[in-house]
Amino acid sequence: MSKASAPYGPSPAAPPSYSQAVGGVPPSSPFTPGKPILPGPAIVTTVVPVGPQPTHMICPHCHAEIDTATKTQPGIIAYISGTVIALLGCWLGCCLIPCCIDECMDVHHNCPNCKAYLGRFRR
Repeated sequence: MSKASAPYGPSPAAPPSYSQAVGGVPPSSPFTPGKPILPGPAIVTTVVPVGPQPTHMICPHCHAEIDTATKTQPGIIAYISGTVIALLGCWLGCCLIPCCIDECMDVHHNCPNCKAYLGRFRR
């Protein structure tokens, strides 16, 4: 066979473009923003982990330097422990003991300045 003639016929033409295949009107002009966007100062946020004690941090809501206000509430461990104690037969108030133990409590942190919720420490 000669190299001039292909065994399968002539090579196919390039496929049509998307706008040719689908049809429609091409865009009239490209998007141009009204105002140029100028770079401003970089804002860096740091996630401060909260623990069982009040945490010293900068509030992400009011930007004040604070020590968080903490409040404890029974966590999932307290409820599971109380349920297990009740199932073992100690249901006359003994099942409520885990709700009074600090190690079974979750600690919720709030900003004392703006009262924003900042996080929870789970046990």
